[in-house]
Amino acid sequence: MKPGSGTLVIDISGEKAEAYEGTYQCTAHNEHGTAVSNRIVIRQSRSPLWSKERNEAIVVQMGVSLVLQCRPPAGLPPPVIFWMDNNFQKLPLDKRVSQALNGDLYFSNVLPEDSRPDYICYARFPHTQTIQQKQPISVTVLDMETMNETVAALYNITDFYSDSPEGEHRPGFMMPMGATSTKMVLRGETLELECIAEGLPTPDISWQKDGGELPSGRTTFQNFQKTLKISDVNEADAGDYRCTATNKLGTADHIIKVNVKAAPFWVSAPRNLILAPNETGILTCRVSGEPKPKITWFVNGVPIENAPEDHTRKVDDDTVILSSVQSGSSAVYQCNASNEFGYLMANAFVNVLAEAPRVLTPPNRVYQVIANSPALLHCASFGSPIPIITWFKDSQTSVKNGDPYVIHENGTLEIHVAQPLNSGKYTCIATNNLGIKENHVYLEVKEPTRILKQPEYKVVQRGMSAMFECKVKHDPSLIPTMTWLKDNGELPDHERFLVDTDSLTIKDVTDGDEGTYTCIMNTTLDQDSASAMLTVVEATPTPAIVYEKPDPPTDLELTDQTERSVRLTWIPGDEHNSPTQTFLIQYEDLLHEPGVWINLTEVAGTDTTAQLNLSPYVYYSFRVMALNRVGLSNPSQSSSQYRTNPAAPDDNPSDVQGEGTEPGNLVISWTPLTGFQANGPGLEYKVQWRQKDVDEDWSSKTVANASQFVVSGTPTYVPYEIKVQALNDYGNGPEPKAVTGYSGEDLPLSAPDSVQIMVHNSTLAEVHWEPVTFPSVRGKLQGYKVYYRRERGLHETEGGAEQQEQVLTFSGNRSEGRLPGLEPYSIYNISIRVLNNKGEGPPSPSKRFETPEGVPGPPAFLTVANHGLDSLTLEWGPPTRNNGRLAGYILTYQPVNKTNELGPVKVMNFPANETTFILDSLNSSMLYKFYLSAKTIKGPGPTITKEAFTVMDTSELFSRLPTVETGKGNPSPTEPPHPTSPITQSPPPPFHKVPPVGPAFGTVNTSVSEEGAVISWDYFGHHKNVYVEYMVENSKEDWKKELVNGSHWHMIKGLKPGTSYRVRVVARDPADPTVHSTDEVLVAVPAVPSRQVDIATQGWFIGLMCAIALLILVLLIVCFIKRNKGGKYPVKEKEDAHQDPEIQPMKEDDGTFGEYSDTEDHKPLKGSRTPSNGTVRRDESDDSLVDYGEGGDGQFNEDGSFIGQYSGKKEKDTHEGNESSEAPSPVNAMNSFV
Repeated sequence: MKPGSGTLVIDISGEKAEAYEGTYQCTAHNEHGTAVSNRIVIRQSRSPLWSKERNEAIVVQMGVSLVLQCRPPAGLPPPVIFWMDNNFQKLPLDKRVSQALNGDLYFSNVLPEDSRPDYICYARFPHTQTIQQKQPISVTVLDMETMNETVAALYNITDFYSDSPEGEHRPGFMMPMGATSTKMVLRGETLELECIAEGLPTPDISWQKDGGELPSGRTTFQNFQKTLKISDVNEADAGDYRCTATNKLGTADHIIKVNVKAAPFWVSAPRNLILAPNETGILTCRVSGEPKPKITWFVNGVPIENAPEDHTRKVDDDTVILSSVQSGSSAVYQCNASNEFGYLMANAFVNVLAEAPRVLTPPNRVYQVIANSPALLHCASFGSPIPIITWFKDSQTSVKNGDPYVIHENGTLEIHVAQPLNSGKYTCIATNNLGIKENHVYLEVKEPTRILKQPEYKVVQRGMSAMFECKVKHDPSLIPTMTWLKDNGELPDHERFLVDTDSLTIKDVTDGDEGTYTCIMNTTLDQDSASAMLTVVEATPTPAIVYEKPDPPTDLELTDQTERSVRLTWIPGDEHNSPTQTFLIQYEDLLHEPGVWINLTEVAGTDTTAQLNLSPYVYYSFRVMALNRVGLSNPSQSSSQYRTNPAAPDDNPSDVQGEGTEPGNLVISWTPLTGFQANGPGLEYKVQWRQKDVDEDWSSKTVANASQFVVSGTPTYVPYEIKVQALNDYGNGPEPKAVTGYSGEDLPLSAPDSVQIMVHNSTLAEVHWEPVTFPSVRGKLQGYKVYYRRERGLHETEGGAEQQEQVLTFSGNRSEGRLPGLEPYSIYNISIRVLNNKGEGPPSPSKRFETPEGVPGPPAFLTVANHGLDSLTLEWGPPTRNNGRLAGYILTYQPVNKTNELGPVKVMNFPANETTFILDSLNSSMLYKFYLSAKTIKGPGPTITKEAFTVMDTSELFSRLPTVETGKGNPSPTEPPHPTSPITQSPPPPFHKVPPVGPAFGTVNTSVSEEGAVISWDYFGHHKNVYVEYMVENSKEDWKKELVNGSHWHMIKGLKPGTSYRVRVVARDPADPTVHSTDEVLVAVPAVPSRQVDIATQGWFIGLMCAIALLILVLLIVCFIKRNKGGKYPVKEKEDAHQDPEIQPMKEDDGTFGEYSDTEDHKPLKGSRTPSNGTVRRDESDDSLVDYGEGGDGQFNEDGSFIGQYSGKKEKDTHEGNESSEAPSPVNAMNSFV
C-alpha cells in the first residue's frame, strides 16, 4: 500500500502472477462512515500453444467454395488472427477471399491461382507479445478435365470436394448457416454482424434492417461489406437485420435477429447529502438494465438489513428516506444494482451538520464582460441548512428573478444581455437559521471592440507602396493589441512591412505581396477583424500625386427634427488624394450671437450624417468642414435655419458663494447664465437664504441682470444656507443645491492670556499663551501674531536706539510658537494678538525676557601689514556683536606651499584688549593662512581668514641678471640664469593639500639687452598658468602673451628697436575665472645698440685666422708630396706571392683584376677615410696622377699593376660615384711603388 493513499501496488517480479489472480475491493473508513469501491478482477494474460495436428492436403474443383479453418488456442485476451505464407507475406484479401471474425479463411469460389502449399494461420497474443502459427495447409485447385485424369490417385490421399458441378451458380451463405440466426449484444457495446456468401460469379453483400433504418453516424461496413458494425448500441438497435448476397444468377437472404441486453446503468446515482439536524433527506438509486437489475442497500459497507436499526430510516426499493436526522447519524450509504451482465456500486455520504453560511467566492472579485453579452456573477456558498442566496445591486436595489436577471440554484446571478447600466457593485447574501454572510463583487460592462474603418481592396503597381487602414474603437479601459495576417498566416518578417497603430504599409510592393490581409484587434475580452485583398499590377508611368485639402461638403440637409435634436446630412467634397479624417460641425446662434460660429461636434471622416443635440430658444444655422492630413477645408454653405422653442432653464448659476464684506451683511454672488443657457426670454434669479441650524423659513428675493445680492442686518459671522435658482418666462430651473456662506466678520474682542516665555538657548525661545474663545474671535480664526522687539543688550546702557519690531504669524488655533534668530545677551519685549479675516484683536499685556550669553560674532576685520622676509604684522577689530562678555581671541595659522599643501598648525591666544601682533620667525617667500575668532565664556565664535606672503629674497636672482647701460659698450650678453624657486627654510615642514588660494605678485623689474627685454618679478601664487603679456605702447592691437609657468623671469625676444612696450605679468587659474595681474610697466627698446663691436680687433678672431692659415699650409705640403711620389695599391707584394700573372683572376665585365680592384664591393682603400654620408666630393678625394699632369686612360703597367686608378679620369656614373676614391695616406702611397 502506498503511504498516504489507497493505492495497492503488487510486485509480481519474484512470484508467479497467477498467485495474485482474484477479485479485489477497497474499503475506506473514518469516524463518519465507511465507503466501498467497485470490485476489481485481476487475471493473468495467457498465450497457450497450438495443439498438435496434421493438416491433410486439400484438392478442390475450380469454382466451388472453400473454408480454411484456423481454430487458434483460447488466450486471454483473445489473439489477433492473420494469414501469411512461408515468406511471411500477408495473403491478399478481396471480396472473393476474406477472413471471418473467428479467423477462418473463406473462398466464395476458388480459382487455379489459389493453389499453394503454404496457407499458414498466425495468432498474435498482444499482452504477452508472442505469435503462434498453425501448420501450413496445402490447397490444389483442379479443373474437371484434370480431375478425371488423376481421380484415382487423388482419391487415395485426400478428400475430394465435388459438391457442385463446375460452372457458374447462384449465391448461398457459407456463414451463418440457414435462413435465420440470432445475436445478443449488450447496450453500449459494438454490434458486429457477419455474412459470408459463396457463388460464381462472386456475390455482392448488402445490409438492411427490417422495419427501420440503419443508424446513421454509428454504422460502418468492413471486410468488403461482409461485416456490419454498429457502435454504442442501445435498445432501439434491436430487430431483424437482413444481409443479401447477389450475383447475376440470383440472390440469397439471411436474417439475423438481434437482441439488446443491458448491464445495469445509472439513471440517477445517489448523491451526497448535507443535512441539518431535524431535516429530511432522500437517497435515490435509479438504475436500468435488461433484465431489470436488483437493488441492494448497504450502510458503511454492511447490508442495510444487518445494520443497527434506525427509526429515522425507511427503505423503499430504490429509495432511502431519512427523516428528522440527528447529529451523529452521519454515514456512508452504498447502492448496489446487479443483473447477470454486471453490477453498479455507488457511495453516498450523508453528513448531518450544523454550519453557518460561508461564501466561497473570493470577495471583491471584478467581472468584466462586453456589452450585449451574458454576465455570470458567482456566489458559491456552503452551510447547513443550505443557505438561501439573495442579491442586491449597489447595496440598495434588490435583484429579483426575471428579465434581465436569473438567479440559479447554486447562487449564480446571470444577466442575459449585459448593458452599461448593469455595471456596478453587487452584493450576494447567504442566509440560514444559523447566520448570515455577504460578499461583494463588481461588474464592469465594457464597450465592444469595433473596426470603424475597414481595410479596402487595393490595386497597386509593382514597386509602389500600399497602405491598409484599420481604425478601431474599443473600450478605453481595455488594452488593445493589433495583429495583421497575410493569407491567415503571419506577416513576412521584412522591413518593407510597417505596422502602425491603425494601419499597415507595404513598401516597394512585389508580386509575392499579393493576397488577403486581415487586421485583428484583440482585447482581453473580445476581438474584431476585417480583411481586404491586395492586387499587384505592372508598373506604368503615373503622374505625380498632388495632395490638397478637401473641398467643402455640399447639400446640407436637416431631417428628424425634434425639440432638442436634429439630424444633419451632407455630401463630402473631393478628398484630393488624402482621405478625410474628421468632419467638424459648427453652428451660429442668430438670436444671441449672430456672426459667431461655434464648434458643436466632430464625426469620423467616413460618416456623412450626425445626430445633433440642441438647446431651447436658439436660432441655429449649421455648416460643416472636412479635415485631412493636408488641412481643413473651407466651410460649407450654411444650412437652412432651425429654431428651437423656448423652455425653462436647464441649469442654475454656478460658483454660488456667500461671504460678508462688512459686519452685519452677507454678499451672495454667482456666475450668471449666458443667453444661450437662458433657454428663453425673461431670465431672472431667485436668491434664497436662511441662517443655518436655526428653525426659520427661507427668505428670498428675485433679481434680474445681476450677479450678486447683499443681505443686510445679519449677525456677525454666522453660517447661512444659500440657494440661487434660474427662471424665465417658461418656468423655473432645476431645484438648486444649498451652499454654506458666512456673514461679515468684525475685529476680535479679546487678547490671549497667560503668556509664558521659555528660553531654550541664546537664540531660541518658546512662547505659550491661552487661546481666546471662539465667540470672541467674531470671524474665521486665521491664527495668532506674536510681536517682539529687542530693547537692548545686557551689556548696553538704557536709552539706546530701539530696534525694529519683529512679527511672527502662527496659523490656526495655536497655543504656542517658537521665536528663532534671537540675539544673545539681550532684553526682549513680547505681546500677542489674535487674527481673523477682518484684522487683529487687542494685544496681550507685554512681557519681557532675557537671552543668555552666546558665542561672539566674527572679528570686524583682519589685515596683514609690514610684510617682511620673516615677519608679518597682524591687525584686527573686535566683533560688531559680542553676544556676551568678550574673553579674548584665538589666532591659528599655518604655511601653504606652492602645491596647495598645508603645513603644521600653530595656535595663539590674545586677551580681549589686544588687536595687533607682530608674527616673526617665519619663512621667507612663503604663503601663510590665518584664522582668527573671538570668544566668550560660551566658546569661540566664527572665524575669519586671511592669507599673506612673506617677502622673497631676490638678491641672488637679480645679481645674475644682465644689466645694460646706455652709451657704454659691454661684452656679449650671456644667457640669463635658470629660473629658481623662492627661497624657503630647510628642512620644510610637512604639508597637507588645501584648496587653491589667490596669487600674490611682488615688484616687477625690467632690463634690456641686445637679445631682448628681461622681465623679473616676485610671485608666490599657486596658479598653473602664468604669462608675460606685452604690446606696443599706444597700440590698439591685442596683447601678445608667452607662457612662463614655474619661472620668476622671462626674456622677450624679437622686439622692434626704438619702440616702447607695455608689459605685465598675468596669472590665470583654470578653476577660477578671475584674472590676476601685476601693474603694467613700460619697457623702451633702444633704436641702436649701445656699442658697435669691431670684430677685426677681437683677439679670438685673430687667433682663428692664424689657425686657418696654418692648416692651409699643412695641406699644401701634403699635396706636394703626393704629386712627387704618387700613390697606388701595394700590388708588389701580391706579385711576389704569385709570380705568374696569368693565374690572377680577371673580371670579364670591366677588364680589372677581381682581387685588387675596389669596384667589385665598393670598399675604400686601405688607410683611406670615407665621409659619413657615404658620398665622395671630387675636390676632396678625386686625386689621381691625371690631375697632376700625367694623363691617359686606365691601363695595366708592365708589372701588372692597374695604374688607371690613379691616372685615369673618373666616370660620373652612379656606380663610380659611390666608390671611395679618397687618396691614401702618404705611407701607403709610398709603399705602392715598386
